[in-house]
Amino acid sequence: MASALLLQAQAQLDTILANIMELVRVETVSYDKPALDRGADVVIGLVEGHLGHPDFFHRFDGGEQGDCLHFVYEGNTDKAVMFLGHYDTVWPLGTLADWDTESGQDEDGNTFISAPGIHDMKGGLVQAIWAAKLAREYGTDVPTIHLLINGDEEIGSLSSRGHIEDVARLADAAFCFEATHHGKVKIGRKGVGVIKVEATGVESHAGVNPEDGASAITAVIDYCTAVAAQARPEAGTTVNIGLINGGSSSNVIPGHATAQLDIRITSAAEMQRMDQVLDTTEWSDPRVQVAVHKDWNRPPLEFTPANQWLYSVMEERSRELGWDLEATAVGGASDANFVSALGTPVMCGVGTVGTGAHARHEAIYPTAIPHYIALVAETVLAIPHSPRA
Repeated sequence: MASALLLQAQAQLDTILANIMELVRVETVSYDKPALDRGADVVIGLVEGHLGHPDFFHRFDGGEQGDCLHFVYEGNTDKAVMFLGHYDTVWPLGTLADWDTESGQDEDGNTFISAPGIHDMKGGLVQAIWAAKLAREYGTDVPTIHLLINGDEEIGSLSSRGHIEDVARLADAAFCFEATHHGKVKIGRKGVGVIKVEATGVESHAGVNPEDGASAITAVIDYCTAVAAQARPEAGTTVNIGLINGGSSSNVIPGHATAQLDIRITSAAEMQRMDQVLDTTEWSDPRVQVAVHKDWNRPPLEFTPANQWLYSVMEERSRELGWDLEATAVGGASDANFVSALGTPVMCGVGTVGTGAHARHEAIYPTAIPHYIALVAETVLAIPHSPRA
């Protein structure tokens, strides 16, 4: 059956690429709701065009963000899997008109197709649809498939996180169709903390009576540099002081200042440690009031025993397909982080093989598409017969 799935995916590659370009041609920047609505409509059309009318469907209103789409296709086993992806991109409206969308060959002779959003992650979305299609058409024991596709991933999944977590709790395994990392699946992703610091000091004249003032800027610098000193790069924990603002004039002791930190961690233990650092770090002048607003936007994606199990199932299927699956850890986060934190086994980065996500040379390599479609479909069909230890 493995060869049949792969051969069918290869035979349908032209149609798959046409589906990808249909989605690419609808620009879906995260901050434009009408554009996102148009993109969501195209996604619905592609899903139902290939999989038929779902057994359950709900379009969750994202408010100012893109809507979250939940499709359910019932299987004939007691197992369920989750396919996860997003249709929003970082590219503003009008990018497509200025983009030299083309196919060609890179310096190594590999054929590519370049377009905004094609690698992150409209190509992966179409691969998800086709993996579900082939699993249902060729499988004997088929799990229920939940497709959860959101429109606000690039800006933190603020309106869709709850829906992602609700569906993840129903799944025995999950697959996130973000781009591969040079053909490797992603078994580790850093968690992200966005920390906002606000200080209120005491203004005074910098020349006449500086001693009466309490500098908000100095307090912010004290706090932020002390937090940054607690980074552990060797453990994957980094702190970036990305923004500092404050003051009104060089001759005024500043009474207000703000800063924003970006903290990345690779483990829950490090997230707890840095959370404590944020709570206990002090500054030099007690007359300044400092408020710290913590937003741990995404927990880390760790290679947990649950994820190790799913990787082993996928690794075995890849060998049956005639190639060796490779894995890596990356610094960026995805919605798979939410899934893994709940204990649901998840494999991230099972989408397109390509290059240049968020860059003007964004592109995919089409010849790899059938392999990953077949691999995910085969892994889905193996879930009912692969008990976790």
